[in-house]
Amino acid sequence: MKLPEQPVAGQPDTTIRRNADQIVAAVDEALLDRQVTSYRDHTPLPAVGTTPPVQQPGQPAMSQWATDASGVLKAVGAVSIPIGGALWLVGQVDPLTLGIIFGSPAVAALAVARLVAKVKDANQNAPQPVTNHFHGTVHHDERTVTSSTRGVIANTRHDNRI
Repeated sequence: MKLPEQPVAGQPDTTIRRNADQIVAAVDEALLDRQVTSYRDHTPLPAVGTTPPVQQPGQPAMSQWATDASGVLKAVGAVSIPIGGALWLVGQVDPLTLGIIFGSPAVAALAVARLVAKVKDANQNAPQPVTNHFHGTVHHDERTVTSSTRGVIANTRHDNRI
């Protein structure tokens, strides 16, 4: 009579190892199908095809006139916002506050105008540059004279350069 094989102490049971290998293989096979989540087609695209064009993001394609009119309409819409805000403000605030709000830019503009007028007057009253007109032979001398005084007893030396 033959006895069943007993596992050796410290060594894994071969049946347990075989079952574990089968489970790992089944899990790998199941995950293999789920791992492929994308596919890239590397075939080159045709330069011209039968596919119709797709509208791109941004301002839609239109004529130059339509583009200009669209810009004007956007500008008018943007300008109407401060006008509407000003009209709302007029209805909400008392007249004294409105006078201060709308009068302060006028006062500032008057002050700037006065400053510009004074600067203009100062420029007109400035001495005019001297312009000399010579007729005949003229000798122009460009010598520079530099002097320095040193010492307790003054000793002045001139350096004439041409």
